[in-house]
Amino acid sequence: MNKKITWVGAFVLASLGVFAQENDSIRNLDEVVISDSKFALPKEKSGKVVVKISAEDLKKRQGQSLAAVLSTVAGLEINGNQSRNGKDLGYFIRGGRNHQTLILIDGIPVTDASGISLSFDLRLLPVEQVESIEIMKGASSTLYGTGAATGVINITLKKAAKKSFQGNAYLNMGTQETVNHKHNYEPAEFNQGFSVGGTLEKFNYSAALNTTYANGISEAKPANENTLFEDDAFSRVNSVVKVGFTPTKKLSFDFFANYDRMKNEFDNGSFTDNTSNFSTSEQYRVGFSPKYKYSKGEFVINSGANLITRDFFSYGSPSEYKSRSVNSDVFNKYEVSKQFFVVTGTQIQFHDMSNWSPYGSIAKEYARFNMIDPYATVVYNSDFGFNLNAGARYNIHNRFGNNLVYNVNPSYSLFDSKLKVLASYSTAFVTPSLYQLYSPYGDGNLNAEEDATVEAGFEVNLLDKKVSINAVAFHREEKNAIGFDLITYKYFNVDGINNVKGVETMVSYALNDKIKFNANYTFTELQKQSRILNPKHKANASVDFTATSRLGINLAYQFVDKRITEYTVYDPITWTPTLVRETLKDYQLVNANVRYALVKNRVNTFLAVDNVLNKDFVEARGYSTRGRNFKIGFSFLF
Repeated sequence: MNKKITWVGAFVLASLGVFAQENDSIRNLDEVVISDSKFALPKEKSGKVVVKISAEDLKKRQGQSLAAVLSTVAGLEINGNQSRNGKDLGYFIRGGRNHQTLILIDGIPVTDASGISLSFDLRLLPVEQVESIEIMKGASSTLYGTGAATGVINITLKKAAKKSFQGNAYLNMGTQETVNHKHNYEPAEFNQGFSVGGTLEKFNYSAALNTTYANGISEAKPANENTLFEDDAFSRVNSVVKVGFTPTKKLSFDFFANYDRMKNEFDNGSFTDNTSNFSTSEQYRVGFSPKYKYSKGEFVINSGANLITRDFFSYGSPSEYKSRSVNSDVFNKYEVSKQFFVVTGTQIQFHDMSNWSPYGSIAKEYARFNMIDPYATVVYNSDFGFNLNAGARYNIHNRFGNNLVYNVNPSYSLFDSKLKVLASYSTAFVTPSLYQLYSPYGDGNLNAEEDATVEAGFEVNLLDKKVSINAVAFHREEKNAIGFDLITYKYFNVDGINNVKGVETMVSYALNDKIKFNANYTFTELQKQSRILNPKHKANASVDFTATSRLGINLAYQFVDKRITEYTVYDPITWTPTLVRETLKDYQLVNANVRYALVKNRVNTFLAVDNVLNKDFVEARGYSTRGRNFKIGFSFLF
């Protein structure tokens, strides 16, 4: 009965629109989104509530990591974003896990084929290289293939300037403090970088270099406040070069190459210090994206390849992981009429990995798989407000055979697009990772996971778009979900069907040109919650005040409900393992950001204060979290 009351109460809140997403762009009906059709589509004609974090939104969150920014989105939890810089991250969209979330960079899927969950490590990417982000929640395998079971995070990097030459340089530094630190507030985190770019007739170019160093917080948290653990350092170097050539108005070619290097010290686990553990990750990524526009449509090839090497030294022994991934997505948009177009394409993927460690090795000759997926999507936008997005994909996997996934997504706009109602049903197919199949902890007989999601909701725009309210209720079923047994230390398929249900509500209100309010609330309930640090209730709210054309102030609040975690305890005599479940307490955070243009459109500065009230809280059991910290930064346009 209590569960039913919670569910009904959450849906009533959604209908009333009490809370909403921290995103100004929701109010703008003229906004264009790409994620739900792979081509630019007016937002009012999209059947999804696609959340877009614009460049302007990122300015209001200066000083925060990419993970911290994403964690304010309704329905999205990035566990580890409140810890030290190098803490590993968990991505939980609608109660899902890392392997169910697909990350794109400039429209190209990115992954680490040697990783446990076949997911991309967001720690590799600095937020300073990001121009905008789109988040589309729900099963999206029809357009994006395996891995897109709970959502897609589409990250767009900064592009070349329209001038012949333009540059930007930045420097920021901040403190690294926990609640129980000595609070000397000395600078212990340093981020700096520069970028140059421009457009010369038919050519455009851009290049960027970013570096990060942070020290001052131990990854593990001491069980006793009087115990001191060694600080764990984190450093990162990122470089990217992009070149574009547009020989005609119809034809364009884009090339990119980037190198990322991350070094990270880490501890032995929860409440356990270590003075010698470290890891080094290196990523080489290249890509080529030609586009051709013709009278009835557009033909696109998005292709990319990456090589990732990860070296670890832990428990006194070295280990090495290597992976290669190739992804090519060839697709075409054909306009049958102004109201109806068809997207057809074929995606080809190849992944392999190798590993050496004292506990066992994996040879790349065995740990590999490839996929060839033809797909088609139709989009219909009527004159009377009805819109339909429907499609199917046929997964041809060399190990897991053939699988069909599909989606149906109708929506209807009423009252001159002031009200939009939407619904969708979509399925997804998620393969186990190479690590889950071939590592000493893996099982070669694992089955692929199958997901199905149904959702329904609405979006309302009132007072000449000054007020925007939307809400979506969803229900997702997982079959053959992949779990990890903490007693046997083996991956396995969970018996039965795991149900996840929830509600996401978002509201934004522009009181005037100077004061804007945004908030969101998320309710997520898992039928079989197991070691998923996903809160049942989560809320975000912010107020942005533009005092003058040069001065802006942002105050943000976040509430994270209690979460369930599991861990193993061993008997000190018999060494018999026992599984323990623990509930982590809820917590609340207040963050502040002040930005000021010293020289308008040229020199900008900001001051960020995180955890203003210096609240002590637990994000992951046995690991440190940030106390009150300050960061100041400058950027120069030249």
